[in-house]
Amino acid sequence: MLNLLFNTLYNDAPQPWQIGFQDSASPAFTGIVELHNTIFFYLIVICVGVFYVLGSVMYYFNSNNSPIVHKYMNHGTAIELIWTVTPALILTVIAFPSFRLLYLLDEVTSPTITIKVVGHQWYWSYEYSDYVNESGDSIEFDSYMIPESDLEAGQFRLLDVDNKMVIPVDCHIRIIVTGADVIHSFAVPSLGIKIDATPGRLNQSSMLAERMGTFYGQCSEICGVWHGFMPIAVEAVSVQDYLAWVDSM
Repeated sequence: MLNLLFNTLYNDAPQPWQIGFQDSASPAFTGIVELHNTIFFYLIVICVGVFYVLGSVMYYFNSNNSPIVHKYMNHGTAIELIWTVTPALILTVIAFPSFRLLYLLDEVTSPTITIKVVGHQWYWSYEYSDYVNESGDSIEFDSYMIPESDLEAGQFRLLDVDNKMVIPVDCHIRIIVTGADVIHSFAVPSLGIKIDATPGRLNQSSMLAERMGTFYGQCSEICGVWHGFMPIAVEAVSVQDYLAWVDSM
């Protein structure tokens, strides 16, 4: 009922002075956010405990309150054992969900589509090798940032591109990434994707867009003077619209 009364607004592009994460659009990023929140809880508990112990030591054992120093007040086997074992147990508790998510992200499910991404100085190239056009060539195109002077109403400065990477929703997409000249990094936060584009090497990952929308990212590896001007725009559309887009290429 609430969905009928209110339109849901998603944060799929970075905002000025943004502190939190962008809204999740894939299971991978949902898992990353949940792991972050879990570890942040332990971090708060640890910080409270550490600051309490430090404050207690400073208050009760300063030179005014405790002028006499005894050897058993400086060394205690029991307390040293506790503050050694307890962090080890906490790290173990954190490690299990961390490794679980790590291996889930590395798993490449049987893909519906394979897209090859090539990083250049300073733009991106996309190749849809599953399809061929009338001349028998794969669908390929370059993606350049739209200059500020050419932006239209509603477009994002330093983020919008002339040719977006188009994918269908609810489909497993395999991404194969490489670099043509130097090391780049293909990163789209809302989709939980960040892959190094290394020359001479093919890195792969998978993603699945759970909802339609345009998701923005940027090169996340310093690659030269125009490093900050090679954004990424991924547009997730319905399967019907995706097939129409492929037919038009």
